[in-house]
Amino acid sequence: MANISTSEMRSGSKVMVDGDPCAIIDNEHVKPGKGQAFNRIKLRNLKTGRVWERTFKSGDSLETADVMDTDMEYLYTDGEFWHFMAVDGSFEQHAADETAVGEAMKWLKEQEKYVVTLYNGAPLAVSAPNFIELEVKETDPGVKGDTANGGSKPATLVTGAVVKVPLFINIGEVLRIDTRTGEYVSRATGK
Repeated sequence: MANISTSEMRSGSKVMVDGDPCAIIDNEHVKPGKGQAFNRIKLRNLKTGRVWERTFKSGDSLETADVMDTDMEYLYTDGEFWHFMAVDGSFEQHAADETAVGEAMKWLKEQEKYVVTLYNGAPLAVSAPNFIELEVKETDPGVKGDTANGGSKPATLVTGAVVKVPLFINIGEVLRIDTRTGEYVSRATGK
């Protein structure tokens, strides 16, 4: 693999640290009044999700990680693995385990596209799209006129995720949800 120096590292760069692929979250160049300049780098281990800071001398280099972000379509789960298929025309399938799927599990919808991070051909992480449209499976019935006070109630979606929704939302409605915050955005349009 190629090496990348500390001055070339940017947020989002993928490097190997202690034998594990890591993503750089932040790279701060520090030049103290006395002594050699260094870089304080904040890293996220892509296997474990652990975040930590490490310092490197300016000019040091790290090996780049063989990590690819690929658009894939979610197919199904067999209870142990979640299966994804490449949408680039190869139709290659990958099975992701529970640690790889992580938080995206509550937003998984069949035939929806997700970004799957592959390391040596194996899924490391799954990222949901920023917004997804899901149907309400269970909630208290909506009452006419409940829009005036702006209250909210919990609603369970078909994926099992629970979100706060306005009081006028009913079972069976399709909602647009922000997956980054887990919040209701609006009713889905064009369905």
